[in-house]
Amino acid sequence: MAEENKVPEGAPEDCGGSCSSCGVSGCGSRTEAQAPSKLEPNSRSNIKKVIAVVSGKGGVGKSLVTSLLASELNKQGKKVAILDADVTGPSIPKAFGVHARPLADEDGMNPVHSASGIEMISVNLLLPQEDVPVAWRGPVITNALNQFWSDVNWEDVDVMLIDMPPGTSDVFLTICQMLPIDGIVTVSAPQELVAMIVGKAVNLAGSMGVPVIGLVENMAYFQCDDCGKRHHIFGEPQGAEIAKRYDIDALATLPIDPKIAELVDVGEVEKYDVDDALDPILQAIEKA
Repeated sequence: MAEENKVPEGAPEDCGGSCSSCGVSGCGSRTEAQAPSKLEPNSRSNIKKVIAVVSGKGGVGKSLVTSLLASELNKQGKKVAILDADVTGPSIPKAFGVHARPLADEDGMNPVHSASGIEMISVNLLLPQEDVPVAWRGPVITNALNQFWSDVNWEDVDVMLIDMPPGTSDVFLTICQMLPIDGIVTVSAPQELVAMIVGKAVNLAGSMGVPVIGLVENMAYFQCDDCGKRHHIFGEPQGAEIAKRYDIDALATLPIDPKIAELVDVGEVEKYDVDDALDPILQAIEKA
């Protein structure tokens, strides 16, 4: 008779031998991939679509792209929310000029709203001061993100954007396993180093079965006000080449524009006019 709940070799000391019901990740005894666990939003929320905005490294403007996408979707009449998952480097509230502390009721925490009505939640809105560092270990960050998803009273949301931390760290894995991600938007800048890092994010998403909606190349050029010529400060744009290399769509190119920095600094990113630069990726999000 076969033994039931046999403890595999090399398993943790407290292992009960029942891999099918075990919730511990990273057990070296497992030979089959775990199916992603999908947390359900609380009963007061109706979130129709979840899009993660990612970058393989920091400094390429991922949070800016998240802010601009949210603003443009909101201008289209959609109900938009932002979950700021960059717990140790949150910048979404600053870009939108939001400083109010979230209020809670008996049902949970209520998100704060930007000037145009975009819902958001961020660790920075919970700190006593905005410059207080968040020195949390992985399990604490994971628990905070779990609460941001399930314990916040999100309203009827057409699109929730998740501003991910840079890189392919534990939070990337946690978000993709924990939440029902409909797709990711990856952000790059025109440098070969960034191109390589983009590949890491795209390949990790593919290994987890998360579709890549497309690539946004940020800081691709600076357009002179006097002559109108485009100057490639960081080298020739590589978005199309990167996209072809990793079999994804290059859907948008954004300039270096001092006006963006000016508006972000005063918390008015929603006022920036991207013309039609983001239209292709907005359409792709609609179809995701």
